[in-house]
Amino acid sequence: MIKFSDATKQYALGAVGGALVLAMVTSSWDLMLTPGAAEQLAKKSADAAVAQALAPYCVERFQSQKDASAKLAELKKQDQYQQGTFIEKGGWATTPGSSAPNSDAARVCAEMLTKAQ
Repeated sequence: MIKFSDATKQYALGAVGGALVLAMVTSSWDLMLTPGAAEQLAKKSADAAVAQALAPYCVERFQSQKDASAKLAELKKQDQYQQGTFIEKGGWATTPGSSAPNSDAARVCAEMLTKAQ
């Protein structure tokens, strides 16, 4: 059986404790990502990119309708958190070939429409 001196035991415990603290601090800073967290972050970034790409199409569809100015006034009357739903219900955020609107694109579209004028 190997006997360690008290100083060696203290150094070893300090090293283990320091490693645990370092792991906790770096994970709270998002310097170390678990595979699941990295996947969630990638999905969130991809969804945001898709919404930004689809929003101009939504704006164009909205503005090309006959009563666009009346619909814009109606959109602006909505509370900000309801504007995306208004766009979704109007069908402007539904792309060809899709059966459902993209809610993130609808939100961005509503922001673009209300800030443009």
